[in-house]
Amino acid sequence: MLKLNPLATVVSLLLGTSLAAVDYPPIPKDLTTPHQQRIAIYGPDGEHKSSPEGVEALLISLTPHIAIAVAWNTYAKLDRSCVQYGISRTKLDKEACSSLSSTYSTSRTYSNAVVLTGLTPATTYYYKIVSTNSTVDQFFSPRPPGDTTPFNLDVVIDLGVYGKDGYTITANNAPRSIIPTIYPELNHTTIGRLADTVDDYEFIIHPGDYGYADDWYLKPKNLFHGKDAYQAILEQFYDQLAPISGRKPYMAGPGNHEAACTEIPFTTGLCPEGQRNFTEFMHRFDETMPTAFTSASKNTTAQSLAEKAKSLAQPPFWYSFEYGMVHIIMINTETDFPSAPDGPDGSAKLDSGPFGRSGQQLEFLKADLASVDRTVTPWVIVGGHRPWYTTGTGACKPCQEAFEDLMYKYGVDLGVFGHVHNSQRFLPVYKNTADAKGMNDPAAPMYIVAGGAGNIEGLSPVGLKPSFTDFVYADDYSYATLRILDANNLQVDFIQSSTGQVLDTSKLYKSHTEQFVVQ
Repeated sequence: MLKLNPLATVVSLLLGTSLAAVDYPPIPKDLTTPHQQRIAIYGPDGEHKSSPEGVEALLISLTPHIAIAVAWNTYAKLDRSCVQYGISRTKLDKEACSSLSSTYSTSRTYSNAVVLTGLTPATTYYYKIVSTNSTVDQFFSPRPPGDTTPFNLDVVIDLGVYGKDGYTITANNAPRSIIPTIYPELNHTTIGRLADTVDDYEFIIHPGDYGYADDWYLKPKNLFHGKDAYQAILEQFYDQLAPISGRKPYMAGPGNHEAACTEIPFTTGLCPEGQRNFTEFMHRFDETMPTAFTSASKNTTAQSLAEKAKSLAQPPFWYSFEYGMVHIIMINTETDFPSAPDGPDGSAKLDSGPFGRSGQQLEFLKADLASVDRTVTPWVIVGGHRPWYTTGTGACKPCQEAFEDLMYKYGVDLGVFGHVHNSQRFLPVYKNTADAKGMNDPAAPMYIVAGGAGNIEGLSPVGLKPSFTDFVYADDYSYATLRILDANNLQVDFIQSSTGQVLDTSKLYKSHTEQFVVQ
């Protein structure tokens, strides 16, 4: 959705290279002060790209445990990044450290990451990022694969910065969030609703589009300061998100707005170094997203396939993880498959990727899906950015050609997508034909679009509705809650962000009688 003359944008890109009076957050006196905190489910075994070696690694491998990744940004490079943690707010008796502290050419901050291992599952932990200016926060450690406790997770996609550089909404007199550090002006946005309901969900998946920094040119004050406006929007957005992403695991995937400093075709070559080819997205999330979990199945074939998937995973672009009764796979709908929209031969002309060798992502998806033991994790959810089922415009045909057959063959239960800025729910469908069983044990996946979280581009009109459309909402900002009720019932609720009202609710029944699904 282009809203400016491309020539004007090209001029502003060329001129926007000097330090500008844009809306950068203030730099703290203590440059080690943590900002933009985020945590993620890392695995049942703590494996990490920078895992410890030698005796420590051996001890970790022999001790069953759960792992959480903690990441944050600072305005100075840290030689040693540390997090103290424990099960008491007043006794943080464990510490994890790393030397990970990275930046890129146009960024003012450094991304730091540490993995906390040895966690007892399903337990409240307290943690403090080591700095002279940081506070104690908390998280609930992940449920292990096979835990049959019901739980909820939220789906938030296409979420932009709030305020001068992004979207705004009319405030009302809703009560303050129970998270004390939430920005007061965010109380009536999707972020505010996530804060207000923080005890109602256990983690969030966000398959793409964060902040909308590449839409900096939609604000006239930014037109001659593109480089700095882009960075300022990212800093603002992740500061706004931190009270949520630092409390609840925030599982990220790529969207088109992460690709470059502008989404206008053929102009990405004018973007400065550091604002092309998903650079910021990789620096922020590549050390915190998992690869693929070691199989919890007793089946040796499943174990072997899970190890193959792990070797083919490319986080933060494609990866999987397990949580209680759910196996979740995050895919990359932007690059790394034939005619991928953001890839070198794609329709978006953003010339991004590849991030793996030819065919790697689809090989990963096939191995990962084939490894899922439904007696351990009966539910399989795939999250990606661009949908192939949607009302109006925006359907990604190359995505459908690449992914739909695999999702059907291996019995994916739910596909979660965004990109179109509203909320949609479809009956289970395959090859554009609704499953005859509807919501009662279908073979085809159910699909939803949860792209209405709110951003500067606004909401997408409903447009024409396919015959298998069951719900669509484009009147206000909204998001989805997935309720994993038991091994056979999954409920999808769409929530109005401003009020918390449930706009639509549906329940999918799956018998899950096969241990390994191939159809």
